[in-house]
Amino acid sequence: MKTIDEHIKKDESEIQEAKAQGNDSKLHHLEDELNSLKEYKEHHPEDKHDPNALELFCDANPDEPECLVYDD
Repeated sequence: MKTIDEHIKKDESEIQEAKAQGNDSKLHHLEDELNSLKEYKEHHPEDKHDPNALELFCDANPDEPECLVYDD
């Protein structure tokens, strides 16, 4: 995906497909991802790029060791 909006639309479409197929594990994964994307977009309204998994994780967990940034 090039933008977060494209990724959100794709996930919404895939959620409908997973519901129709009765694929609960895929549905749960996609719903979690969609919630993370929407939360990221809410926190960064000016940012249009499609965030990677680490960016989503650090947005939700800024105090985790892998998300801390140190100045030299």
